[in-house]
Amino acid sequence: MSEALASVEFGRFRILPHRREVLADGRPIELGGRAFDVLMTLIEANGAVVSKDELISRVWPGRIIEEGNLRAQIRTVRIALADQDLIRTVAGRGYQFTGEVRTRSRSGQGATEQEVTGATPAVTAISQPPLAPRLSIVVLPFINLSDDREQQYFADGITEDLTTDLSRLADMLVISRNTAFTYRNRPADTKQIGRELGVRYVLEGSVQRSGNRVRVSVQLIDAETDAHLWAQRLDSDAGDLFVVQNEITSRIAVALDLELVGAEAARPAVRPDALDYILRGRALYLGRVPTRQIYSEQITLYERALALDPASEKAQSFLAAQLAARVLEQMTDSADADIARAEGLADRALAAFPGKPLPHYAKGQVLRAQQRYEEAIAEYETVVAFNRNWVHAIAALGYCKFATGSLDEAIPAQERAIRLSPRDPQIWLCYFWIGQAHLLQSRVDEAILWFERAHTANPDQPFPHAYLAAAYALKGESGRAAAELAEARGLSSDDRYSSIARLRAVGTFGGSKIRALFEAIYFIGLREAGMPEE
Repeated sequence: MSEALASVEFGRFRILPHRREVLADGRPIELGGRAFDVLMTLIEANGAVVSKDELISRVWPGRIIEEGNLRAQIRTVRIALADQDLIRTVAGRGYQFTGEVRTRSRSGQGATEQEVTGATPAVTAISQPPLAPRLSIVVLPFINLSDDREQQYFADGITEDLTTDLSRLADMLVISRNTAFTYRNRPADTKQIGRELGVRYVLEGSVQRSGNRVRVSVQLIDAETDAHLWAQRLDSDAGDLFVVQNEITSRIAVALDLELVGAEAARPAVRPDALDYILRGRALYLGRVPTRQIYSEQITLYERALALDPASEKAQSFLAAQLAARVLEQMTDSADADIARAEGLADRALAAFPGKPLPHYAKGQVLRAQQRYEEAIAEYETVVAFNRNWVHAIAALGYCKFATGSLDEAIPAQERAIRLSPRDPQIWLCYFWIGQAHLLQSRVDEAILWFERAHTANPDQPFPHAYLAAAYALKGESGRAAAELAEARGLSSDDRYSSIARLRAVGTFGGSKIRALFEAIYFIGLREAGMPEE
């Protein structure tokens, strides 16, 4: 290319393509990489209308994305430019940039300027490739290491299922299977693949079957540095291969989501945008049991994201979900205010993005915190229908079924959540909810086992101790029951364990059917453990 753009100017804005930066009155403005590419593509069209399909193919080459992603980026550009008229929607055709543009082209060490009024001048294409999106990945065809070449279909099934499951995760851009399969039987130069496909991460894997055992190995590679970031090996009985395939791909997808969020949050950002703050907020959760401090830091980061992008589905939804979550875990001194704010944010996100799962999850969290379990079930079911591996939605759905009297559905839901994410920081809740289901069905020994697991996974939570107090008392072990009740009182942030009356007033015990079981079993155990009536 003989010339390269030094700058593009319109109104009070100046774009520096070589730095992928937009200035307003000389100051940088927040504009993510995708939004920048959309803006430059429209400017380069020289005033012509650019179809939605062409924009998607230019900005997301080789990827499967929803049209809603494009609309979101258009909205981001309009908000950043503070001028809705600069990008015009042409019904049934696409979008058009309407600004009057000046370009400065650099040729050697000199620079020339071209100015045209009333029309958009020809703009030289950007010479450097666009930066890879933050959560972008290609799943390369898994290699079949089995002696039986016919097992290749199983390896291909793992590849296809992983591609599908990853594409359902928040913010994830995944190369289509058709493009990924063109790399079959080619040397895996991950840096080259990253450049060719415009992705930051490459997932490689292999499948080996020997007799009745199947082993799947995967490794995540940073396409920019060729560094191996994460690896996992899963072994399973062959049995029903379709079931095995589903189980393995689900577990890998859940683990990968956490790894990718952590990797992206760790990347330095000179001028963080809304997504940077969201990723950092999500990463705070990784590998750590939530505390008051963690919730506070997460909420601060989501507030910053919302300030940068008030219309962001993710900023609104994640903020609403975490405000509700800290109420559910009794880690706030402003429960009423948190719920009111969360409800407003969730409703706003749902109204703007009714087809997205994240606002439904946020709404489910709010409804659960309000003890509106029947309504919460519908929201969580919507989430799981979109993403079968959404661990926290699966667990919360199971609890809501329990709270409305469907005891038979409570334990399987928690067991699935545990299988999908065995190292999840919130796994104590799954253990605890399984314990509750056993206790209310008078399986006291099984209940104690699960409450002990919950306590071990999160020693700072008072709930497992209170239930252990009731369970041990029902077994006649009064000493242990009294000790557990004392632990619960010491860890509780309020005086809920001071009396039965107080616990009834502030506790959550589900609908009438379940509440009757709590009265007949849990409260009797607490009385025997030494809790007074008033």
